[in-house]
Amino acid sequence: MSENDILQLGAYILSGFLIGLFVHKVIMPLISKLAHKTAIKSDDLIIKTIRNWVILWFLALGIYLGLKRLDLDGRFVYWLENGLMIFYIFSATLITARIISGMMSIKAANSDAILPSSSIVGNIVRAIIYVVGLLIILQSQGISITPMLTALGVGGLAVALALQNTLANLFAGLQIIASGKINHGDFVRLESGQDGFVEDITWRSTTIKAMSDHLIIIPNSKLADMIVTNYNLPFTELSFVVEVGVSYDSDLNHVETVTKEVIKETLNAIEGGVKDFEPVIRFFSFADSSINLKAILRVSDYSAQFAVKSEFVKRLHERFNKEGINIPFPIRTVLMKKDA
Repeated sequence: MSENDILQLGAYILSGFLIGLFVHKVIMPLISKLAHKTAIKSDDLIIKTIRNWVILWFLALGIYLGLKRLDLDGRFVYWLENGLMIFYIFSATLITARIISGMMSIKAANSDAILPSSSIVGNIVRAIIYVVGLLIILQSQGISITPMLTALGVGGLAVALALQNTLANLFAGLQIIASGKINHGDFVRLESGQDGFVEDITWRSTTIKAMSDHLIIIPNSKLADMIVTNYNLPFTELSFVVEVGVSYDSDLNHVETVTKEVIKETLNAIEGGVKDFEPVIRFFSFADSSINLKAILRVSDYSAQFAVKSEFVKRLHERFNKEGINIPFPIRTVLMKKDA
């Protein structure tokens, strides 16, 4: 290789690098600004993902063109072309997997559908794309993939027999996802009593974040057989009850009016309260020392009820004191037997 050949090779490599740098620093940002003006988020993801590869693409192309101009052995040129092809197929596979999984995450953020919201689906999709990319690379090199597919089929049967529990969890997770009854971010209560927000559904287990910020990890096969209460379906709004007792000498109509006013004040003042909810009061029992009633309030989601309930109890106690409505203590009459 002469000095002139080295200079030409260096010029091609430098040109490829500079063109890639120009596209990366100038062209792609302009396209990105145009994409930001659209309401579609997926185009931003596509541009950002491709932008990370443009310098390597042009640099590889510069190396290939520079080496091809040299008087090289035909076998070397053949391997060079194959290497460039493998690089481009490999990069396209990674970009496709990144874009599709990213688009699924974007859709999950703007949709109530379960399918794109769990990592199990994203992992399966990425695995399929990687396998397809590998098969394309092998096929491009003249390697027959038919025997490999046959071997994978036989090997897959053996693996399925050895990993029955793992596959049971995998298919149970897919069943949970396909049913659409448990979504990422939903507040659920399990048959066993644990409750919390659904964090993720993986190939083996479902993760639930409890109110204490601890994680509850449940195998998918067990979750599929459980009775689960989902507080986000069919809608996130939730009604809850606060029980109150008033003395027997209270004017119950006045008690009902005052309690409804306090409910409206609380729902309008506290974030999470459903402001247009019409308060409901129901007297339901004659207790030992009080007449008991149920005050029904409504909040936007499960977690909002705690702050609303606390504020309602404080406001109701203060208002009852102002109105002279008595919340009685339990009363017991004790008869003392005198000695003869």
